[in-house]
Amino acid sequence: RTWNAYVELPGARRTLVMIALGTAAFAMQDVLLEPYGGQVLLLSIGETTALTGWLTAGTLAGFVIAAHQLSRDTDAYRLAGFGLLAGLIAFPCVILSAPAASTTLLLAGTVLIGLGSGLFSVSTLTAAMGIARKARNGVALGAWGAVQATAAGLGIAASGTIRDGVTHLAANGTLGPAFAGNAAGYTTVYHIEIVLLFA
Repeated sequence: RTWNAYVELPGARRTLVMIALGTAAFAMQDVLLEPYGGQVLLLSIGETTALTGWLTAGTLAGFVIAAHQLSRDTDAYRLAGFGLLAGLIAFPCVILSAPAASTTLLLAGTVLIGLGSGLFSVSTLTAAMGIARKARNGVALGAWGAVQATAAGLGIAASGTIRDGVTHLAANGTLGPAFAGNAAGYTTVYHIEIVLLFA
Protein backbone atom coordinates (compact mmCIF):
# COMPACT_ATOMS: atom_id res chain seq x y z
CA ARG A 1 0.00 0.00 0.00
CA THR A 2 2.83 2.41 0.85
CA TRP A 3 4.63 1.62 -2.43
CA ASN A 4 1.43 2.21 -4.42
CA ALA A 5 0.94 5.50 -2.64
CA TYR A 6 4.46 6.57 -3.61
CA VAL A 7 4.26 5.68 -7.29
CA GLU A 8 0.95 7.53 -7.57
CA LEU A 9 2.62 10.77 -6.48
CA PRO A 10 3.05 13.38 -9.25
CA GLY A 11 6.32 12.77 -11.06
CA ALA A 12 7.22 9.62 -9.11
CA ARG A 13 6.83 7.13 -11.95
CA ARG A 14 8.76 9.25 -14.44
CA THR A 15 11.50 9.75 -11.86
CA LEU A 16 11.78 5.99 -11.26
CA VAL A 17 11.90 5.29 -15.01
CA MET A 18 14.61 7.93 -15.40
CA ILE A 19 16.58 6.36 -12.54
CA ALA A 20 16.28 2.90 -14.12
CA LEU A 21 17.41 3.99 -17.60
CA GLY A 22 20.25 6.18 -16.39
CA THR A 23 21.52 3.68 -13.86
CA ALA A 24 21.50 0.86 -16.43
CA ALA A 25 23.33 3.09 -18.90
CA PHE A 26 26.12 3.95 -16.48
CA ALA A 27 26.33 0.42 -15.01
CA MET A 28 26.67 -1.52 -18.27
CA GLN A 29 30.32 -0.54 -18.65
CA ASP A 30 31.31 -1.74 -15.16
CA VAL A 31 32.51 -5.18 -16.26
CA LEU A 32 33.78 -4.06 -19.68
CA LEU A 33 36.09 -1.13 -19.05
CA GLU A 34 39.21 -3.00 -17.97
CA PRO A 35 38.89 -5.82 -20.56
CA TYR A 36 38.31 -3.14 -23.23
CA GLY A 37 41.53 -1.40 -22.29
CA GLY A 38 43.45 -4.68 -22.31
CA GLN A 39 42.01 -6.37 -25.41
CA VAL A 40 41.41 -3.37 -27.63
CA LEU A 41 44.05 -0.81 -26.62
CA LEU A 42 46.54 -3.45 -25.44
CA LEU A 43 47.07 -1.78 -22.06
CA SER A 44 49.07 -3.56 -19.38
CA ILE A 45 47.42 -5.07 -16.29
CA GLY A 46 48.57 -2.11 -14.23
CA GLU A 47 47.16 0.38 -16.73
CA THR A 48 43.80 -1.36 -16.97
CA THR A 49 43.56 -1.58 -13.17
CA ALA A 50 44.27 2.16 -13.00
CA LEU A 51 41.13 2.76 -15.08
CA THR A 52 39.03 1.78 -12.06
CA GLY A 53 40.90 4.39 -10.01
CA TRP A 54 40.17 7.08 -12.61
CA LEU A 55 36.52 6.02 -12.72
CA THR A 56 36.28 6.26 -8.93
CA ALA A 57 37.98 9.67 -8.94
CA GLY A 58 35.40 10.92 -11.43
CA THR A 59 32.57 9.50 -9.32
CA LEU A 60 33.87 11.18 -6.16
CA ALA A 61 34.16 14.47 -8.06
CA GLY A 62 30.53 14.02 -9.13
CA PHE A 63 29.48 13.46 -5.51
CA VAL A 64 31.30 16.61 -4.35
CA ILE A 65 29.91 18.77 -7.15
CA ALA A 66 26.39 17.44 -6.61
CA ALA A 67 26.56 18.06 -2.87
CA HIS A 68 27.83 21.60 -3.43
CA GLN A 69 25.24 22.47 -6.06
CA LEU A 70 22.31 20.89 -4.23
CA SER A 71 23.23 22.80 -1.07
CA ARG A 72 22.76 25.95 -3.17
CA ASP A 73 19.23 24.84 -4.15
CA THR A 74 20.15 23.80 -7.70
CA ASP A 75 17.32 21.83 -9.29
CA ALA A 76 18.03 18.11 -8.80
CA TYR A 77 16.60 17.13 -12.19
CA ARG A 78 18.71 19.71 -14.00
CA LEU A 79 21.81 18.45 -12.19
CA ALA A 80 20.93 14.84 -13.10
CA GLY A 81 20.64 16.07 -16.69
CA PHE A 82 24.19 17.40 -16.54
CA GLY A 83 25.27 13.96 -15.35
CA LEU A 84 23.60 12.41 -18.39
CA LEU A 85 25.30 14.96 -20.67
CA ALA A 86 28.66 14.00 -19.18
CA GLY A 87 27.87 10.40 -20.10
CA LEU A 88 26.92 11.43 -23.63
CA ILE A 89 30.39 12.93 -24.02
CA ALA A 90 32.14 10.10 -22.17
CA PHE A 91 31.00 7.09 -24.17
CA PRO A 92 31.92 8.52 -27.58
CA CYS A 93 35.38 9.24 -26.14
CA VAL A 94 35.69 5.61 -25.09
CA ILE A 95 34.42 4.39 -28.48
CA LEU A 96 36.77 6.66 -30.44
CA SER A 97 39.76 5.64 -28.32
CA ALA A 98 39.88 2.32 -30.25
CA PRO A 99 40.25 3.60 -33.84
CA ALA A 100 42.44 6.44 -32.59
CA ALA A 101 44.52 4.06 -30.43
CA SER A 102 44.40 6.81 -27.82
CA THR A 103 44.83 6.06 -24.13
CA THR A 104 44.16 9.73 -23.42
CA LEU A 105 40.67 9.52 -24.94
CA LEU A 106 39.97 6.38 -22.92
CA LEU A 107 41.08 8.05 -19.68
CA ALA A 108 39.02 11.17 -20.42
CA GLY A 109 35.97 9.04 -21.15
CA THR A 110 36.52 6.99 -18.00
CA VAL A 111 36.69 10.07 -15.75
CA LEU A 112 33.60 11.55 -17.42
CA ILE A 113 31.66 8.31 -16.93
CA GLY A 114 32.46 8.48 -13.21
CA LEU A 115 31.59 12.18 -13.05
CA GLY A 116 28.28 11.69 -14.82
CA SER A 117 27.39 8.66 -12.72
CA GLY A 118 28.16 10.53 -9.49
CA LEU A 119 26.08 13.56 -10.47
CA PHE A 120 23.22 11.38 -11.66
CA SER A 121 23.00 9.09 -8.63
CA VAL A 122 23.10 11.84 -5.99
CA SER A 123 20.70 14.07 -7.91
CA THR A 124 18.13 11.36 -8.57
CA LEU A 125 18.20 10.28 -4.93
CA THR A 126 17.58 13.88 -3.92
CA ALA A 127 14.76 14.19 -6.46
CA ALA A 128 13.08 10.98 -5.29
CA MET A 129 13.28 12.06 -1.67
CA GLY A 130 11.94 15.48 -2.58
CA ILE A 131 8.79 13.90 -4.03
CA ALA A 132 8.33 11.82 -0.90
CA ARG A 133 8.96 14.76 1.41
CA LYS A 134 6.14 16.74 -0.15
CA ALA A 135 3.71 13.85 0.33
CA ARG A 136 5.15 12.74 3.69
CA ASN A 137 5.74 9.26 2.30
CA GLY A 138 8.91 7.57 3.57
CA VAL A 139 9.27 4.84 0.96
CA ALA A 140 11.31 7.06 -1.40
CA LEU A 141 14.71 5.81 -0.32
CA GLY A 142 13.63 2.19 -0.67
CA ALA A 143 12.11 2.87 -4.09
CA TRP A 144 15.26 4.59 -5.31
CA GLY A 145 17.46 1.79 -3.97
CA ALA A 146 15.30 -1.00 -5.38
CA VAL A 147 15.09 0.55 -8.85
CA GLN A 148 18.77 1.46 -8.93
CA ALA A 149 19.96 -1.98 -7.77
CA THR A 150 17.67 -3.82 -10.20
CA ALA A 151 18.62 -1.63 -13.16
CA ALA A 152 22.34 -1.91 -12.36
CA GLY A 153 22.17 -5.69 -12.06
CA LEU A 154 20.21 -6.11 -15.29
CA GLY A 155 22.49 -3.66 -17.08
CA ILE A 156 25.66 -5.47 -16.05
CA ALA A 157 24.22 -8.87 -16.99
CA ALA A 158 23.00 -7.58 -20.34
CA SER A 159 26.31 -5.90 -21.16
CA GLY A 160 28.32 -9.09 -20.71
CA THR A 161 25.82 -11.12 -22.70
CA ILE A 162 25.68 -8.61 -25.56
CA ARG A 163 29.46 -8.22 -25.67
CA ASP A 164 29.97 -11.99 -25.83
CA GLY A 165 27.24 -12.48 -28.42
CA VAL A 166 28.45 -9.75 -30.76
CA THR A 167 32.08 -10.82 -30.35
CA HIS A 168 31.14 -14.40 -31.28
CA LEU A 169 29.20 -13.28 -34.36
CA ALA A 170 31.99 -10.92 -35.40
CA ALA A 171 34.61 -13.65 -35.05
CA ASN A 172 32.55 -15.90 -37.35
CA GLY A 173 32.28 -13.13 -39.94
CA THR A 174 28.48 -13.07 -39.61
CA LEU A 175 28.35 -9.30 -39.11
CA GLY A 176 30.63 -8.45 -42.03
CA PRO A 177 34.02 -6.73 -42.23
CA ALA A 178 32.86 -3.58 -40.43
CA PHE A 179 32.51 -5.60 -37.22
CA ALA A 180 35.71 -7.58 -37.54
CA GLY A 181 38.00 -6.94 -34.60
CA ASN A 182 38.16 -7.03 -30.82
CA ALA A 183 36.25 -3.78 -30.34
CA ALA A 184 32.94 -4.82 -31.96
CA GLY A 185 31.28 -6.33 -28.90
CA TYR A 186 32.41 -3.53 -26.60
CA THR A 187 31.41 -0.66 -28.88
CA THR A 188 27.99 -2.22 -29.43
CA VAL A 189 27.37 -2.04 -25.69
CA TYR A 190 28.71 1.53 -25.49
CA HIS A 191 26.33 2.58 -28.27
CA ILE A 192 23.41 1.01 -26.38
CA GLU A 193 24.45 3.00 -23.31
CA ILE A 194 24.34 6.20 -25.35
CA VAL A 195 20.79 5.34 -26.49
CA LEU A 196 19.74 4.70 -22.87
CA LEU A 197 21.18 8.04 -21.78
CA PHE A 198 19.21 9.81 -24.52
CA ALA A 199 16.06 7.96 -23.42
